[in-house]
Amino acid sequence: MVEGPGLIATAHAAGWEIEAVFVANGEWSYQPPDGVPAYELAPKVMEKVASTDTPQAALAAVRRRVAPVEALVDEDFVVIGDRIGDPGNAGTMLRSAEAAGAGAIVFTSGSVDVFNPKVVRSSAGALFHVPVVTDVTLDVALHAGRFRSWGTSSHGGVPYTDADFSGPTAIVVGNEAHGLDASAPVDDWLTIPHAGRAESLNVAMATTVLVFDVARQRAAR
Repeated sequence: MVEGPGLIATAHAAGWEIEAVFVANGEWSYQPPDGVPAYELAPKVMEKVASTDTPQAALAAVRRRVAPVEALVDEDFVVIGDRIGDPGNAGTMLRSAEAAGAGAIVFTSGSVDVFNPKVVRSSAGALFHVPVVTDVTLDVALHAGRFRSWGTSSHGGVPYTDADFSGPTAIVVGNEAHGLDASAPVDDWLTIPHAGRAESLNVAMATTVLVFDVARQRAAR
């Protein structure tokens, strides 16, 4: 389900198939995309089916689309989230990855469903614009492309500002509670040096820092 006229329009503009639109009772000021079946919900139904406390005027059933792992073969900038559990984090990672110019993002098996309404909402439409690979193991994802993989750690690895992201690059981040396993078969390890008391950054924040440094280096190149 995609909630809100803005996200519905984004999905439609990106070429995703919208199967039906459901409009809140009396909210026909919203006009669904041409050719899409639209249905008006009875009073108070939208409040029961939407995932937000204050629902918007419409929601849509959109056909799911995932990329095959083979899509990583020719990508030179990929983000891989290993067992990401929080939908807000997953959505923010999608948003940051797309904004930084990543060619694809992977969520390994055991991660949150990327079609969870909160993921869709917090991605701010990025889900519809960057290819997403799901339900693969970390090992399969790492060996699917020709990139140099950089694992992330709060306590080891080179400072990210000293890393060379000029070639094909995969940024790999781990689960919120456990991080990336020390035995993960990555090529190198990164860390984000801290000046404050926090042991580590939130995974979505760390991803944002790293992907924009990849973008910075590529822009300079």
